[in-house]
Amino acid sequence: MRLFNALALLPVLALLTTAPLCAEVTFGASGEEGEPFRRQQWRVPSPDDDIAAHALLFRPAGAGPFRLAVIAHASTQNVLRRAQMPQPEYRALTAFLVARGFAVLVPERLGHGASGGRYVEDQGGCDEADYTRSGRATADEITRALEFLRKKDFIRKDAVIVIGHSAGGWGALALANADPNAVAAIIAFAPGRGGHANDEPNRICAPHTLLAAVAEFGKAARIPVTWLVAANDSYFAPAFSKALADAFRASGGKADFRTLPAVGSEGHWMIETEAGVKAASSELARALNPSRPVATKKP
Repeated sequence: MRLFNALALLPVLALLTTAPLCAEVTFGASGEEGEPFRRQQWRVPSPDDDIAAHALLFRPAGAGPFRLAVIAHASTQNVLRRAQMPQPEYRALTAFLVARGFAVLVPERLGHGASGGRYVEDQGGCDEADYTRSGRATADEITRALEFLRKKDFIRKDAVIVIGHSAGGWGALALANADPNAVAAIIAFAPGRGGHANDEPNRICAPHTLLAAVAEFGKAARIPVTWLVAANDSYFAPAFSKALADAFRASGGKADFRTLPAVGSEGHWMIETEAGVKAASSELARALNPSRPVATKKP
């Protein structure tokens, strides 16, 4: 019976991970604006020329131009969970950002939910995980969506903020080598890959490989990172997260690491909740508008 059920799922997975044949690929708005915050469905470029990735765009009132914030969602190595993933919205975080004048894009990456397609950021098996490659693949997807929106008249061309969560945060770290004139700052919530190995809390696939990969990202980093983790994160606990941040900084990256109070029963998902956004609000506000050094006259 289990074998029969597994075989029955195969056609469903094929439909979820394959682009429609002969479909014309178009990018841009694909629906009317709605609530909250002018919520609108968009289609943005992906690494697959035959697939337009699904995305949600939120905006303040007015014509802009607005600063852009891109939110990169979490992921999973489990193909069924990815296929069934609802379109990410990060509602509380979006509300926080729109209230501060940002247009917010939440793109859905390939291999997830309605976007479907091949999972290009696959890290591979636990023992032979390639975290450098997976992070760079995620960064590439974020960049494609970001650059597409930057060309719109209602978006400012500078001072973009990239906010990444978990695997999305890992991709944001890989993106720290971007042009600082375009991307002003990166905020990473519990960035990493391979957490909850075999669905076990506080177990990480090949942690030494993760440390080596983050050092590679740090070597090329040009954009400052605000690195946040909740005290009760069982995917990438504060002690291990700090070790990752230290490795990133030791190789040349610039990161402000902060441990936030425990939120809910699992802090890894804090940024998806109102309580989590509230707990992170002061760090978010500081990262969104970093204070500039005051010039002093020489005697």
